[in-house]
Amino acid sequence: MSWLLWTLIAFAAGSIPFSLLVGRWALNLDIRAVGDRNPGATNVIRAGGWRWGALALLLDYLKGALPVGIAWFLAGVQGWLIAPVALAPVAGHAFSPWLGWRGGKAVAATFGIWSGLTLGYVPTILGLMLGIGVQIFTASGWAVIFAMVTLGVHLVIFNPDPVLLAVWVGNLGILVWKHRQELRYTPEMKPGLFRREAA
Repeated sequence: MSWLLWTLIAFAAGSIPFSLLVGRWALNLDIRAVGDRNPGATNVIRAGGWRWGALALLLDYLKGALPVGIAWFLAGVQGWLIAPVALAPVAGHAFSPWLGWRGGKAVAATFGIWSGLTLGYVPTILGLMLGIGVQIFTASGWAVIFAMVTLGVHLVIFNPDPVLLAVWVGNLGILVWKHRQELRYTPEMKPGLFRREAA
């Protein structure tokens, strides 16, 4: 199959609003009426608990990992041709035609595409940095961007593959756009972060 066909397949997979579907089928509600009104797994957790949230998260992750991994490792889509395939699930999730070209914030799909490209290498770094970012910043959007920026620094220093860097740039651009409301404000650190306990 050509890279263009795989890009279309990856975009179509990414565009499926699994979190919204889990909310409707399992919880009988529109998760866009919950929390931050985002059609993502976080609002499934808020509405139905961690079990349904974990299912939604897994599905959103797999719709990025599977088409990219199959195209990269099995179908022979290599070099620069893998870049649009890798970005397609994130774009499909963020700008789903099923939701009027709107969509979720594409964090789970981001982990998925990097798993498809690098197996556990990049997702491990990204997950660790996101965990640190969540502990530092009050706004989740800044935590996500912190994780992506530190990942970019790591790639530049230790694995400056131009294809991976191109995917990173595109991925970062989509995440910045989807978190733009939170990023409008100066990042704030959680209170007491550097406060030491009195001896």
